[in-house]
Amino acid sequence: TSSGRAYELLVVVDHGVWDRAAGRALHDVLDSDMPGLPQSEPSFRIMYTSPKDYDSTLKLIRNIIIVDIKDIYTKASFKYAKDVYANPQMILTIQAPNEEEFQKFVEENKTIVDFFTRAEMNRQISMLEEKHSNFISQKVDSLFGCDIWLPAELANSKTGKDFFWASTNTGTADRNFVMYSYPYTDKETFTKEYFVHKRDSVMKANIPGFKEGVYMSTDSLLTDVRPINVQNSYTMEARGLWRIKGDFMGGPFVSHTRLDKASHRIITTEVFIYSPDKMKRDLMRRLEASLYTLQLPTEKAQEQIPMGIEQEEKTNK
Repeated sequence: TSSGRAYELLVVVDHGVWDRAAGRALHDVLDSDMPGLPQSEPSFRIMYTSPKDYDSTLKLIRNIIIVDIKDIYTKASFKYAKDVYANPQMILTIQAPNEEEFQKFVEENKTIVDFFTRAEMNRQISMLEEKHSNFISQKVDSLFGCDIWLPAELANSKTGKDFFWASTNTGTADRNFVMYSYPYTDKETFTKEYFVHKRDSVMKANIPGFKEGVYMSTDSLLTDVRPINVQNSYTMEARGLWRIKGDFMGGPFVSHTRLDKASHRIITTEVFIYSPDKMKRDLMRRLEASLYTLQLPTEKAQEQIPMGIEQEEKTNK
């Protein structure tokens, strides 16, 4: 069994390289902030060791980067291997003919963070496959004809018109899942402006505050959208901050918006947290993995198992 915590990473590199520009370039990429959080939190907790100290104990760590700089290589490249010394484990080797090429390659390929984030999320999806909330799966099936895997701790729920909300309902580290649907009209649906407008109207109607005029809203300036691939289908990811209008509550959210072609409707799934006194990276990443397990009715009918997040090939090819 691999050791180490989620989003913890070991870099195997010569001390000299680590202290020079090449190593600093890699450190800065790995230490970059996770997007969509209200405060600065690095993407990974970074450890490092020299190749001579890379012993049998360290080889069990779940996420490892090996820096391999030798003049036998003609160009810089990635390669990766899974479960070499332990399970689950991902080892990424970065090869380069010299430190200058290494530095340039790392600075131009900041997807290293995405690579290990996918690995961690796929581990979470595997855990959800073994243990998830049957109650939420049944509610999502009855309301939307879909399936999704959420942690069993989200035991509180509320149902509305084409709307479902589940939460842990705790004072801190409160985790939430929201799902809603509406008719598809045109491609303008998949724009940031339309998403923010729709989200605000749905949340105002279904997640009211403690008094009239208090409700959840989206911070449009701090919300970013991008296209991603889920279940081989176009999906719009939105990542940003929510706030309670008329109150001081707020926090991060991530949502996936997909088109259910069979019923000509839009399905949006979202996770958000309220955790003012705790770091939020791990809470959000663990919950975000659930969004990738959504099965639309046609996928569910075909018993198509959620396949997680595909890794981009990192090879010499």
